[in-house]
Amino acid sequence: MNKIERNRQNMYRFMECINTNDKILAEELIAPDAKFTTPVSAEPLYGGAGYLSVVDLMRKSFSDIRWDIADMAVEEGKVAVSWICSGTHNGEFMGLPPTYKKISFSVMNFYYFNADGKIISDVAAQGMFGLLATLGLIK
Repeated sequence: MNKIERNRQNMYRFMECINTNDKILAEELIAPDAKFTTPVSAEPLYGGAGYLSVVDLMRKSFSDIRWDIADMAVEEGKVAVSWICSGTHNGEFMGLPPTYKKISFSVMNFYYFNADGKIISDVAAQGMFGLLATLGLIK
């Protein structure tokens, strides 16, 4: 199997990993030294456990949250994924008490891979969130 097909298949496995919170699969798919920066942590997070800690935070606010791949562009060293995230706001989120509303939104991420086919980093496209944060309207 070539690297492009391997990365495509690994992204579907990654979707399963984050939707099931599978720590073993996370360690298999994400390099232990992969560094992730996120607004929810002052310090970088590392490896599969670090990545899933962010997923765990989302599950506290949206216990049934789910990520589904809507589209994907694959190269040898990186994959761009358009995700559809959906769930129910049934826990506090950034100070907002549960509304019990169903949510659905799209997110774009770029994942970078090492020679072994493991994720070594990701970059999230901020879109409107970046604009609102820059203007100080959200944190």
